[in-house]
Amino acid sequence: MAIVGAGDYIGAEIAKKFASEGFHVHLGRRGGDKLQPLIDEINAAGGSASGRSLDAREPEDVTAFLAEAEARAPLELAIFNVGANVHFPILETTDRVFQKVWQMACFAGFVTGREAARIMLPRKRGKIFFTGATAGLRGGAGYAAFASAKFGIRAVAQSMARELWPSNIHVAHLIIDAGVDTKWVRQIIEQRQRSDALGNLKPDELMPPSAVAEAYWALFQQSPAAWTFEQEIRPYGETW
Repeated sequence: MAIVGAGDYIGAEIAKKFASEGFHVHLGRRGGDKLQPLIDEINAAGGSASGRSLDAREPEDVTAFLAEAEARAPLELAIFNVGANVHFPILETTDRVFQKVWQMACFAGFVTGREAARIMLPRKRGKIFFTGATAGLRGGAGYAAFASAKFGIRAVAQSMARELWPSNIHVAHLIIDAGVDTKWVRQIIEQRQRSDALGNLKPDELMPPSAVAEAYWALFQQSPAAWTFEQEIRPYGETW
């Protein structure tokens, strides 16, 4: 399997989960040197992992990356997990910011899905999953760039699903409707609320990355007779 956007939290937990289930995981992210501790952890636990730096905005790089994954083991699953979450008031959202976020969170996902499908279609088997967000369902103040990209990748995923499901390619979109428990999210909570906000979080108000990985594993195991295209996941303490 391959993960485009194998970051320190969700991507890392997905990698560990699937490696523990016997998959070779091929990991790509910006700053590929940051992958080595994760690769070492997976291999030390008896799993199999490889990875490198990847610019998901460059189609040739994505094509080569997925070909590398296929060369190690038949590509059964490709996950697009690039985040690109930014928050700017509309008047502070520059052309460069908007274009860069769209390239990272929408265009790169389109390329990943297309190139994964190119590998999977000849054998009529495989799964392509996209990590989505609440912003893909409704825009929020300060999220024009991020929401537009997430709306876009949701549309790409839906179009791909309608086209590829009849060929036994499971395309799915997972909406994470909650803050994920990461260092960055905790910093945002402290900045936007108050210094003691973290101590007053409700139980499971932040979603553990490992829970997202378990959701992806359950999605992967679904029978073709009852596939899910879109799934929303959130902690029980999340207001929605």
